[in-house]
Amino acid sequence: MSLLVVGSVAFDTVKTPYGEAREVLGGSAVYFAVAASYFTRVRMVAVVGEDFGDEPLRLLSEHGVDVSGIEVRKGKTFRWSGEYSEDLNERTTRATHLNVFQSFQPRMRREDVGVANLFLGNIDPDLQRRVLADVKPRFAACDTMNFWIEGKTDSLKRLLASVDGLVINDAEARLLAGELNSVAAARRLLALGLKILVIKRGEYGAALFAGGRYFAVPAYPVERPVDPTGAGDSFAGGFMGHLARSGERSGRVLREAMIYGSVLASYCVEEFSVRRLMAATPESIEARFRELRDVLSLDGPPAG
Repeated sequence: MSLLVVGSVAFDTVKTPYGEAREVLGGSAVYFAVAASYFTRVRMVAVVGEDFGDEPLRLLSEHGVDVSGIEVRKGKTFRWSGEYSEDLNERTTRATHLNVFQSFQPRMRREDVGVANLFLGNIDPDLQRRVLADVKPRFAACDTMNFWIEGKTDSLKRLLASVDGLVINDAEARLLAGELNSVAAARRLLALGLKILVIKRGEYGAALFAGGRYFAVPAYPVERPVDPTGAGDSFAGGFMGHLARSGERSGRVLREAMIYGSVLASYCVEEFSVRRLMAATPESIEARFRELRDVLSLDGPPAG
């Protein structure tokens, strides 16, 4: 079943203990779409500047992503620059230039209306709510960040009352709920009307709260993580991609989606930008899925 993502496309400059990458392809919608494209058809709605060029669009298209919803506007593409600590757990933003993304107004097409699955990337909750009203999807999930949590709390909570799922990191979940504990935060957020809540915990994996049940998946073990930029978006892409492919959201499918999310995030962190993510194969993804599934099973193969 089809999957539509609305979010950002950017050029990133990133420095980590493993090196530096300048002006590489990034943005929440890009990481999400590449990860999800291993499971289903993905359409992107985003905006870029005249400097974006044809090559990134070609790369995305060749990976099975429908880029016809990416608008090219006069001006420069969104740019972000940041640096990570030695253990990759802390990120310092050096520069943010929104450029054409500052006035982004998602343009929904006739074929977007009634789409089976919609993911609203990290943009203004007012825009997220407008897209949701225009598209009227069968299933919708979203992401957000502390900037919107602190600046547009009421709008964001109205959005959460209308979507099915929220994928958010641990610190943002606690901030939005006004709780110090993640479990307490999950209870408050689900009370807003959410059916599914995924709390991402970085190198410690992610937790799923749905249907009164809890499920946690560890991060797939990566020996040499290079750049965590986009890992959360890749997780969301793997999670939503599997839900779209399966066409259902039963307890087992949701748990499988969590494992796929962790697997896709593991590819993301192994290289800068989407290089390693794009180099994965369906076979290698399934192999990592089986490994992680066995880790979670009492009946899995013995260590060693």
